[in-house]
Amino acid sequence: MRLGHIFLGAVLVFLYTPILVLMAMGFNASPLYQLPFQFSTRWYGDLMGNEGLLTAGFNSIVLGVITALVATTLGTLAALALNRHSFRGRSLLQLLLLPPIAIPWLITGTAMLIFFFWTGIGRGMHALVIGHVALAVPYVVLVVGTGLKTIRTDLEEAAMSLGSTPVHAFFAVTLPLLFPSILGAALFAFAVSLDQFVVSYFLSSPGYVTLPVQIYSAIRKGFTPEINAISTLLLLGSMSVILIFARFARPQSPGASK
Repeated sequence: MRLGHIFLGAVLVFLYTPILVLMAMGFNASPLYQLPFQFSTRWYGDLMGNEGLLTAGFNSIVLGVITALVATTLGTLAALALNRHSFRGRSLLQLLLLPPIAIPWLITGTAMLIFFFWTGIGRGMHALVIGHVALAVPYVVLVVGTGLKTIRTDLEEAAMSLGSTPVHAFFAVTLPLLFPSILGAALFAFAVSLDQFVVSYFLSSPGYVTLPVQIYSAIRKGFTPEINAISTLLLLGSMSVILIFARFARPQSPGASK
């Protein structure tokens, strides 16, 4: 047991130490990450004047929100259809959800770039939305589908036996129980979009780039701690969202509502 705890601690240290170093160096006065450490908020001030990083960060957040809304809506409807209805080809559709997750994003990005040019869709924000939604939907279907399997279907039947319509029973009984899974799927879709580099690199236009693409371009020109600063802000924002989700997704005890 102690060996397992040591191994788990070592894994956590390995995972989080680079992140902590990145955040700490955003407050280091040296532009070359030199030691000894000298505390400074200079790079956050410089970040406020870095139009390229701020615009790319805003683009990524907007794109992530749109992706989360569209992918969660489509994925939830697909999960309901796959879990609540029997139709020809259902097993094949469920099987086809896995390859987009397993296929390397380099291949997916190349295929999307060729297809979008072949169909005339081109590059830009509209192409990024389509590409990110296509990548996020399988995750949403899996997350929401797993949540649906934990919900008793006889609860809706009990509501309908008391005079409720099927639509009202779904919104009054099933949807509240499914809400944590839907919220988790939305956050997952947002994270997939925010973290996506390969597809964004292929589909972004010169006038519309996301933060990962902008950071990659900035690193090629010369790495500055301004990237540490904006990465720290995104990390803190992401952690806040996760904590909020954990708060609302926590199951209540039977006497909590009394």
